[in-house]
Amino acid sequence: MTGSPVLEVRRLTKLFDQVVAARDIDVTIATEEVVSIIGANGAGKTTFVNLVTGYAHPSGGSIRFRGQELVGLPPREITRLGVCRSFQVPQVFSTMSVLENLMIAHGLSDRGRGAGLSALASRDRVEACAELLSVYRIEAYRDRPAALVPQGVRKLLDIAMATAREATLLFLDEPTSGIATEEKFAVMDIVMAALAERKATVVFIEHDIDIVERYGRRVLAFHEGGILADGPAADVLGDARVREHVTGRRRA
Repeated sequence: MTGSPVLEVRRLTKLFDQVVAARDIDVTIATEEVVSIIGANGAGKTTFVNLVTGYAHPSGGSIRFRGQELVGLPPREITRLGVCRSFQVPQVFSTMSVLENLMIAHGLSDRGRGAGLSALASRDRVEACAELLSVYRIEAYRDRPAALVPQGVRKLLDIAMATAREATLLFLDEPTSGIATEEKFAVMDIVMAALAERKATVVFIEHDIDIVERYGRRVLAFHEGGILADGPAADVLGDARVREHVTGRRRA
């Protein structure tokens, strides 16, 4: 890890009754890192993201973003600090147009209360959202209801909405799930280029190892609620424990 820490997690634990969903997680993520999280279903990947972003409350431990403790803060306040996320199933307003979705998200980036759509339609705000549409290459769908656009476009819209909230640390939950195999790399190329331009720190959960190998500079392998391995992608994916518990790959 190089650069100053943006996220510092110490002894993070989460219990659901007697089930350990997060087990003494210790990890530091630096500014502008690109980190991939891998693990079998139930390994604790999404629980970890939920804990950091305020959608779940830890049983113990500390989560600091740029030195500020996040434990106890609601998701909206964490988002306003610059920690944002997209979801495995895009969280968009289906009946609103693609542009209107971005305008709502852009309004929520204000440090005060969010505004209604009519109050958001300033020229500057519309221009900023139109620029995001161009960056994510979905401007052709600007006026189309979100329910009527392809899955890949909905994914890009969901991530663009997180970017519109002025994210400096962005969690992506399976950004290529539901996207046709032949479109996955094209979608990820767009996303990674857009986020690199904004100097965002990116943490993405992914099951597709080809995506992990291509885009994950650093990989966290989760197993049974804890981090099994942490390091450069080639090292982690070549780790015998990761091969056994996560990828199922065997050495030739």
